[in-house]
Amino acid sequence: MLITPHFTLQELITSQIAAREGLDNTPTPEIVSNLRLLCQVLEQARGLFGRPLIVSSGYRSAQVNARVGGARGSRHLEGLAADFTIIGVDNREVVRRISNSDLAFDQLILEYDSWVHLSVSAAAPRREVLTIRKGSGYLPGLQ
Repeated sequence: MLITPHFTLQELITSQIAAREGLDNTPTPEIVSNLRLLCQVLEQARGLFGRPLIVSSGYRSAQVNARVGGARGSRHLEGLAADFTIIGVDNREVVRRISNSDLAFDQLILEYDSWVHLSVSAAAPRREVLTIRKGSGYLPGLQ
């Protein structure tokens, strides 16, 4: 099922850990609604680069989130966050360009220089940009 022109529900709920361990990762209708909001912003991000976004993690059930070591208050639990990369574009450049755009993101995090985390909010977005590296914790801005 297409959520937006370039994103399917399946790609936003697929989890290798859930599949491997038999964990349920089925979203509620409210979470599907949140995923629509998320995908609208992901579509805009895709448009900035003219390339597909490869989503590695979208919605996570509580069991999946716990199993992957996600934060207890993770926006992934609500269907309001996705981790992704863009083939051929450095993750630091992805964060720089999105943070300098007018996209309505809540948080944008460069995680371990390996992927980008983007979350959205139904309320006024904070447009918070962070960087996390092994052993550093979260650092403000693009580090």
